[in-house]
Amino acid sequence: MRRSDRRWGRAAVRLAFLTHRWVGIVACLFFVMWFASGLVMMYVPYPALTPAQSWSGAEQIDWGRVHQAPVGEGMARRITLEMRDGSPVWRIEGAEGDTRLLSAATGTVPAAVDAALATRVAARFGGAAVRSVAPIADDQWTVAGGFDRHRPLWKATLADGAGTELYISSLTGQPVQRTTGRQRWWNWLGSVPHWLYPTMLRRDRENWRQAVMWVSGPCIAVALTGLWIGLLRMRPGRRRYRGGRVTPYHGWMLWHHVSGLLGGVMLTTWIVSGWLSVDPGHGFAGGSAPEAAMRAYAGQAGEPHALDRLRQVAEGARSVEWSGDAGLRRIAIDRASPHPRWLEQADLAPARPADPARVAAMLVPGGHLIGSEVLTAPDFYWTQPSGLPLIRLRFDDAAQTWLYVDPMSGALVERQDRVRRAYRWVYTLLHTWDWPWLTVHHRVWTGWMWLWSIAGLVLSISGVVLGWRRLRRPVARGR
Repeated sequence: MRRSDRRWGRAAVRLAFLTHRWVGIVACLFFVMWFASGLVMMYVPYPALTPAQSWSGAEQIDWGRVHQAPVGEGMARRITLEMRDGSPVWRIEGAEGDTRLLSAATGTVPAAVDAALATRVAARFGGAAVRSVAPIADDQWTVAGGFDRHRPLWKATLADGAGTELYISSLTGQPVQRTTGRQRWWNWLGSVPHWLYPTMLRRDRENWRQAVMWVSGPCIAVALTGLWIGLLRMRPGRRRYRGGRVTPYHGWMLWHHVSGLLGGVMLTTWIVSGWLSVDPGHGFAGGSAPEAAMRAYAGQAGEPHALDRLRQVAEGARSVEWSGDAGLRRIAIDRASPHPRWLEQADLAPARPADPARVAAMLVPGGHLIGSEVLTAPDFYWTQPSGLPLIRLRFDDAAQTWLYVDPMSGALVERQDRVRRAYRWVYTLLHTWDWPWLTVHHRVWTGWMWLWSIAGLVLSISGVVLGWRRLRRPVARGR
């Protein structure tokens, strides 16, 4: 090896040592926070009010007060009959995503959601008296963009033992979020620090993305240099350290070295996949179907009719939905319930699963259908047990598009191309380890996550101790 090459090699090693030593002092603090908060998130996820929970807390439709059908609304994308503050209403969703309400009793626009209405809705939904109600723009549990169309929100605090807080939409008058005191407490130790999710930062999505990237980036450098240094300092062969030791370290340095060798690869995959969670550079955004094709595929809901006959079929229902995805004019009764029922709009006959492959082809220009299968259980690329069965359609276009379609409604549930499937490998799998075999054997998955989290905690806590000693060393010398 030439002298210049050796000099550059020594400089690279020196830079790696300095990066790992000084940047690692701060990085290990983040590592401790991420490993500890990740363990909390395994047991207490971020609060969310699921469609099934919303349905279970909804009122049964008062068919005796349903006198007016929505006239001239047949071109809407979706029409739903439900209850709002004790009165039936039509919720009409347009093709552009706009939502309007009409009273099913009078055919007029219902009154705006005020404090009194929000109080009544919250008390009925939560089954407890309301201690206070106030309008808010957002807070820690409603800062995500999915709540934007419901703002301002009415935040109702219930007088129950769980410390429940309900958030009522000013658009629909329905609950859109629910938290309890236990959830809020544990999420301040779990999701909020893990995602770097304080309200002031998360309000601006782009600033939050930048913060995640610029915090995670140096931590990746610390993890990679730590792996390199850890391997350089090992002597597993004949030329070992004194006493036949493979590592030269003792005490906290020994713990740091050994845990880094054992858990360093997992730490690196977690921090890299966490960095990829915000998709830096939007390299994994994937493609999308043409907007015109999406609107055409979504179809038109059609105008509700034969309400007297429907009342007999849907007695006791809490929601009735009209849709026209993939040209299938269907009625869904209690769609979010454990046992939804599907009817044909034309004659109210029970609907059968359909195969909308021919219509779905319009969403993949230049592609031909090469495969179709019905998913009845989660697999590697569809890990959610809810919403099954689904039809997966595979196309031979340049992006290798897969479409996941609901066989009852015909609705497009998800679109994946090879870029999004690659993202599944490098982010979701490596960060949550939701491999189908592991998730089915939940105890094995739990043990796997605890094993590497403990290794990561030992690694990062020892790094914090060593960093603190390093920082105190100049002070001790001065004394």
